[in-house]
Amino acid sequence: MKTVRIAAVQAAPVWLDRQATIETVVALAEQAAAEGAGLVAFPEAFVPGYPDWVWRTRPWDHHATELYARLLDQAVVVGSAATDTLADVARRLGIWLSVGVDELDTGSTTVYNTLLHFSPDGSLAARHRKLVATGGERLVWGMGDGSTLAAIETPFGRLGGLICWENYMPLARAALYAQGVDIHLAPTWDNSDVWVATMRHIAKEGRIYVVGVTSCLRCADLPADIPGRQDLYADPDEWLSKGNTVIVGPDGDVLAGPLIGEPGIIYADADATRARTSRHQFDPVGHYGRGDILKLTVNTAPQPAVSFCDQAHVGAKLRLPASDTE
Repeated sequence: MKTVRIAAVQAAPVWLDRQATIETVVALAEQAAAEGAGLVAFPEAFVPGYPDWVWRTRPWDHHATELYARLLDQAVVVGSAATDTLADVARRLGIWLSVGVDELDTGSTTVYNTLLHFSPDGSLAARHRKLVATGGERLVWGMGDGSTLAAIETPFGRLGGLICWENYMPLARAALYAQGVDIHLAPTWDNSDVWVATMRHIAKEGRIYVVGVTSCLRCADLPADIPGRQDLYADPDEWLSKGNTVIVGPDGDVLAGPLIGEPGIIYADADATRARTSRHQFDPVGHYGRGDILKLTVNTAPQPAVSFCDQAHVGAKLRLPASDTE
């Protein structure tokens, strides 16, 4: 089992600008790869940005509607030029690249909070859609299903992740533990002190590496033409997200960070053998799981809103672009 250098990137997106933010991802991925990183992780909904206005507006008021329209226009379609660029940079740099995106499903016109994992061969190795949008996020994002709740095999161990407050869902965590996850990504918008403690708890509970990665964004960073900018984001010094990026080892020990109040990249080396060996003491879904008493059933079947009985419409049912590699 190889070791891997993890890079957790705390940065500001070019908010609600897909192309400019992807260019930011490319530049920062190149910087991390130059420092020897083999796994480069970006924050929740980084491309084209987290919909912060859901915490500042009333449902469907004119600012919220205008901002959603901008998000819909700039959201990421899997199999488009946007994801082709991300795949290409992973291949060119020879890295695993994990990026949080606002993903537009072109069949349903629903936007999902999605984590994309690209492999060094340029393929989309996995896609995870957030299972539950939190609070006001439900006005923007749909909810994923169990078909994307998976860990994937890499040369440095099994890689998986949950998005933001999904990490507070004990059964979702258990579903990944049961798939042997060794490195767990936790892209988030959470800036609280408790978040770092949560990352440490999950690492200790699962005996895994945990990577909490957060955006770092002030009102001053927002483009001037954002709808409602003067009403919602008038104070240039106000934080939307001040950052909270941290990397934790399998014993709950902080390996890097937390990085707060400034952009940057933190690094740590991960050895899956260390994680797996530590489960000799505590394996939450193995010898410490008590399967004779406690059971978890996970429905991994896709849950489309519309199903077509006619086989000619099977492709339409999936609503995926022809170039999707998942």
